[in-house]
Amino acid sequence: MLITFSSKAHNDVTMFGDIAQSFIKMMGYTTEIPGAITAEDVNSALANLEKNLAVAAAADQQQIAQDKQQAVDDEDEKESEIKITVRAIPLIELLKAAISAKSYVMWQ
Repeated sequence: MLITFSSKAHNDVTMFGDIAQSFIKMMGYTTEIPGAITAEDVNSALANLEKNLAVAAAADQQQIAQDKQQAVDDEDEKESEIKITVRAIPLIELLKAAISAKSYVMWQ
């Protein structure tokens, strides 16, 4: 399943459903599809997302340290995953554009 975020102020952002639903929860909304954030609430949604991404980034750092130690122990090379903070960049840009334009954000 794919979820597309849209706003009048930015191009659409499409993500895989599980990642998008995680971001929706981080913003403080239910994962009902379709959904929306009013123009007045986009700023607080962005703040919630950034706060929760910081927590996730700290957990990622701990996991990276453990994975490096495991790789040294196993002498195997593992392909690294794309961090959730990197995956969030397009959505963050959309939210910032919506704030600047005083526009809503929708997902479907």
